[in-house]
Amino acid sequence: MEITVDIHGMSEYDAIKYLEDVVKNAASETRTIRVIHGYSRGDTLKEMMSDPNKLRSRRIKRRRYTQNRGETLLELY
Repeated sequence: MEITVDIHGMSEYDAIKYLEDVVKNAASETRTIRVIHGYSRGDTLKEMMSDPNKLRSRRIKRRRYTQNRGETLLELY
């Protein structure tokens, strides 16, 4: 199962808190969270997604990047 969330326009702090809640509350069948963060108005959210020290959860197995520079996939255990 996959969930898609959009964090456009959020501050880094708000995006981290929101994503931590999404990961924590995702159903156990959820294996992927597609995070749409954008890239054209700065790279703050994109860089936050790649930094394991900013977005932390034991459920995140790995981060995967797609052909779309404005999204990141979080693969969950």
